[in-house]
Amino acid sequence: MQKNSYRYEQTAARLVVEGYPDLSASQAADAIGILSTWKLQLVGAPEVEGTRDHLESMMSVVMPYARYRLSGVCRSFGGESRFVCIQPVASENRHQLELRSSREGVQPLQLTIDDAELADLVRCLDRLRLDERIRLNWSFPADRPLTRQEIADRIPILRRIGAPLLGGLALAASLAIALIIPLPPGADETPAASESTPDLPSREPER
Repeated sequence: MQKNSYRYEQTAARLVVEGYPDLSASQAADAIGILSTWKLQLVGAPEVEGTRDHLESMMSVVMPYARYRLSGVCRSFGGESRFVCIQPVASENRHQLELRSSREGVQPLQLTIDDAELADLVRCLDRLRLDERIRLNWSFPADRPLTRQEIADRIPILRRIGAPLLGGLALAASLAIALIIPLPPGADETPAASESTPDLPSREPER
């Protein structure tokens, strides 16, 4: 059976997948239904390779991480139980990608990439996912939109409550000033009624 190999390249990333068609599923000869290996090369980093589980783990954490960053939300994806973990680093526009091996005694590989390298990596993974020659049933979850709470949380809390807080303080200050400043003299007094009624003009008797 002939092994198929496909390459997806961008400026800072190159992804190569190799495998065989699944003849039991009547796949075409140029398809990959059984993934044997994959290799990833990022500029300035050692080449990494792994199995299908490693590739699915990378796609399941890198692609949603990039979508969240485009929406202005910074959060980590992956964990101790995943082969791949990605998180923002302290410096702006930097991301730490950690790759864990399934072999015992192999230390995790940590790579720091910038926005351009992350974008190139995502493009390679996206081209792989959309390639009709790759007949794999991916197990990672489908893309979903951000929740309303996640969108609200991307705005710092001081910015969220700043305007209402300033408005409330301004209103309270206005009320306090109005209560403290006394009214001008006589402003709350009504004119006193005259003590004597003016004389009416007398009417001469008719003759």
